[in-house]
Amino acid sequence: MLIASCEKEAKPLSTASSNPAANKIEPGQGAANALLTVTGSGLGAITGIWFEKDSVEVNVNPNLNTDNAILFRIPADAVPGQQNILFKNSAGVEFKVPFTVLGLPAITTVSNYNFTAGAEITLTGKNLDDVTKVLISGAATELTVVSKTATSLVVKMPASTALSLFKLDITNAAGTITTTQEFVSIDNAYAVFLDGYGAGWDNGSWGPAEISSAFAKSGTRSFKATYGKGGWSADGFANWSPGMDNSAGYRYFSFWVKGADRDLTYYLTADKKAGGDYGNSDKSTPIVVPANVWTYYKLKIEDIGLWATGSPMQRLGWMIQGPNDGDAVLYFDDVIFIK
Repeated sequence: MLIASCEKEAKPLSTASSNPAANKIEPGQGAANALLTVTGSGLGAITGIWFEKDSVEVNVNPNLNTDNAILFRIPADAVPGQQNILFKNSAGVEFKVPFTVLGLPAITTVSNYNFTAGAEITLTGKNLDDVTKVLISGAATELTVVSKTATSLVVKMPASTALSLFKLDITNAAGTITTTQEFVSIDNAYAVFLDGYGAGWDNGSWGPAEISSAFAKSGTRSFKATYGKGGWSADGFANWSPGMDNSAGYRYFSFWVKGADRDLTYYLTADKKAGGDYGNSDKSTPIVVPANVWTYYKLKIEDIGLWATGSPMQRLGWMIQGPNDGDAVLYFDDVIFIK
């Protein structure tokens, strides 16, 4: 005797329609990984979904698809902006739904890392036109948003802060990011040169150097240093008394420099570096200075050995063996130490 058994064929959750109609998508905008629900009629048997910009595909789960609805998440690599979401069912019929992908704020460049109380700084990047809040990271201090576009955000720095160095938390409709850029309160820094010499500091250059109003990164003046052709020159600053002691807990040495008419490499020099006295041949800390633009440097104290042979430090600057192809003029600004 033979006994036969059979299983009832599973009924599909949905079937393809020749005339699908998407009536609503909720929510109408969202960021990566947000769950979306499309409702309507004839929405069954969806086999493909993709976001129009860059044709970013969605992972379709048939268990979340009925004749009247389909649920799916925004892919992590969906391109922000207004676009269509495209759908295709197993019958090859396509339809689309308009949607706005929200993007997290992204900051690529800043007008300055350093600020004084109440100064305005421009942040450049993308997805900035819907920013609603800017905070000092880890604190409750909120910055005033002066203006905003899709690619720029102007913020007013706080009138006072106990912090020397901090990042920013920026929030828009997609969420919150913390900037990779760190901002420095000049008011809480140790100044070698700002718009003039810091307390105890003066011109310590071998070659021609002076305070100049020709260019400035912050304020109205910078320190102009001329390196003569064919020479060996160290230009910078001196603090003969009392000097700068290595006991204040500073973490960074920072400065802006505007380059000469061609790219050149200089070397940080100081009288207490391990390589010898100020202006010697020590090349342990190279500083590559691009031509004609302001460039920001923030060097870890532990990496540059300014007090390697003792304390206090009395001379600090930048040395070059040459330049051999013509004079070079640099402008230094915001020469500071940061806690």
